[in-house]
Amino acid sequence: MSERIQRGSADDERPISVSAKLGRLQFHRSGKFRVLQLADIQDGPKVSSDTIRLIEAACDAARPDLVVFTGDQIAGYDSAYAKTFRKRAWDYPKEGATNAAELDHTRELVRGCIRQFLQPLIDRGIPFAVTYGNHDFQCGLDNAELDAIYREFPGCVNPVMAAPEQIGAIAAQPADANGLLKDQTAYACEPGTFALPVADEERKRNVMGLVLLDSGDYAQSGGYGAPSQRALDFLDAVPSAIEAKSLIFQHIPIPQFYDLLTPVPPTTAYAIQGYRSFDGSCYVLDEGKTLPGGYLGEGVSCPDVDCGEFHIMKETDGYFGLFAGHDHRNGFVGTTEGIMLGATPTCGFGAYGPVPSKRAARLFEFDIRHPYEPRTQLLEFGDIVGKPSSRKVYTFAMSHVPTNPGDAWNLMRKPGTLATLAAAFAAAVASLGFTGKRK
Repeated sequence: MSERIQRGSADDERPISVSAKLGRLQFHRSGKFRVLQLADIQDGPKVSSDTIRLIEAACDAARPDLVVFTGDQIAGYDSAYAKTFRKRAWDYPKEGATNAAELDHTRELVRGCIRQFLQPLIDRGIPFAVTYGNHDFQCGLDNAELDAIYREFPGCVNPVMAAPEQIGAIAAQPADANGLLKDQTAYACEPGTFALPVADEERKRNVMGLVLLDSGDYAQSGGYGAPSQRALDFLDAVPSAIEAKSLIFQHIPIPQFYDLLTPVPPTTAYAIQGYRSFDGSCYVLDEGKTLPGGYLGEGVSCPDVDCGEFHIMKETDGYFGLFAGHDHRNGFVGTTEGIMLGATPTCGFGAYGPVPSKRAARLFEFDIRHPYEPRTQLLEFGDIVGKPSSRKVYTFAMSHVPTNPGDAWNLMRKPGTLATLAAAFAAAVASLGFTGKRK
């Protein structure tokens, strides 16, 4: 964006969410519409105060119509959920984990966690939409139950899951966000997968759509999973229902993100080793395909197998972009085959990520004159908040200690003697099995 968003002013009396004031997601009289993406809060029952400060500052600076959470809000592996923990969705719970009292305790902990990071939105009257990642369910609650908990809070637009017989021909249903968007409709598929039309100022037509997609969690063959077939069928049907192109928000990136990268020799400064199917090469951002100011801090952790999502986006001509979280240290935007792809870093301080000043929310500003070409920028902690208040040693560890040996070697490719020495130590730590907070 040509103009950087500044910190919000206490004297600014404009409504935080214009759409909430109007009762529906729609473009303003100014011809603008704004969305704020929050990725990978990934914290336990006590959410970091710096995460809350970033959410508050981003909402005040961006004044979004809608906030989108793109998964891994809940660190399901946190020790607080040990008695109901499920490593994989197909795992049976531990012996005794189905105890009603233990599950009730987990529900209350999760509800309290959600309340903390939603409170800045509730206080400001901002509607929000939620999808899920590969850690949310690990607390022992599936996405359907998490969806129900989110809907308890004012502003949630997640619709009730569609019945199986409704999937063939998707139909609009109310998504009033507990009265905050009383005239809003949604197209529902399954928990974390739904579409929201965005209307013009006069509500005569849909200008665009916002699709939240549950991108799956883990594959039984290893690595990360993919959207369900039901979700992919839904994705195929959305364009004809909304009658406009849509932007997809999901947790796990798709393999086509690697089209935005350039293979380079391993000795190249800042080169990053690819993930699993792509780990035979090292990469940097392709400057010809990505916007200036982006950064690649870790390999793009996509599924091993292409599920066909990008093909659907192209064949239907119903989508103009896809933005994901998941890779906490990546923050870039580019275009491949006419589709905008973007990686958003973590906004949380409870897990690994970039240095504190670079943890961020992503703002999208749409213009009704060219709605499929949004301007986007990262609202970084250092710019809109300042210095973190968290424990310095802990924050350093979450920013600099690698989550695996490959990350340690990536760190060694950063120029400078200090980085090399730090990376050598980090590689030794990683080889001993220290993983820090998880991806």
